[in-house]
Amino acid sequence: MKKLLSALLCVAMAASMLVGCGSSSSDKAESTEAAGEASGKKWIIATDTVFRPFEYTNENNEFVGIDVDILAAIAEDQGFEYELQSLGWDAAVAAVQAGQADGLIAGATIKQERIDSGWIFSDGYYNATQTFVVAKGSSVASFDDLKGQNVAVKNGTAGADFAESLKDQYGYTITKFEDSPTMYQDVINGNSIACVEDTPIMADNIKNSGVELQIPEGMESEGAPYGFAIMDENNQELLDMFNAGLANIKANGKYDEIIAKYIGE
Repeated sequence: MKKLLSALLCVAMAASMLVGCGSSSSDKAESTEAAGEASGKKWIIATDTVFRPFEYTNENNEFVGIDVDILAAIAEDQGFEYELQSLGWDAAVAAVQAGQADGLIAGATIKQERIDSGWIFSDGYYNATQTFVVAKGSSVASFDDLKGQNVAVKNGTAGADFAESLKDQYGYTITKFEDSPTMYQDVINGNSIACVEDTPIMADNIKNSGVELQIPEGMESEGAPYGFAIMDENNQELLDMFNAGLANIKANGKYDEIIAKYIGE
């Protein structure tokens, strides 16, 4: 009888231990899952404010554009959270450089000068040229017509670089501005003979915003791709997710849908 009672007690203890182990394992799994959710990073992404059709505010006061939609599609594809902060070009760049934001998407041209100064770019997501732009009705038709005149540019952009590269050859001066609308207005007001802007942005503004400017033929650059950028190697995970997501949305057609929505090509 003692042996029987002892055996039954051992069985009961073993069952109790198994149940206990099962509960502990389940609790641990739930705890791990909760911890993973709690530690999930929300990436801070800085962008420009007025760079239509890549980022701008629509009639419903919503922040929209090619960059905005591409980022949203990539985040959904890769399963990460982010907060998009619309700061303006100079402030957006400064925020990423200072570590106040993790990445930048703002129609930023991939160029060696930026890479040399610490920008770490994604794969290119849109190829764009830069073009000289003049007031509506202007007689300017070639670079030679710029001699002795002033050209407006936006600080730190590929357009500014393009203007600088031709300045000595064609004999014009340059004035720098912090945003595109002020630069456009300088030309409209007659203070500058021309400005330099990314071609798709300028074409969109003329078509949809009624900006009193025009694009002369044959005054554009060869072009270069836009890229998403980080400036801290510790954020490589974000860059890797952007590249992977970009490849996926190009493969599944989502990328083409976004471009067609804003540009129609």
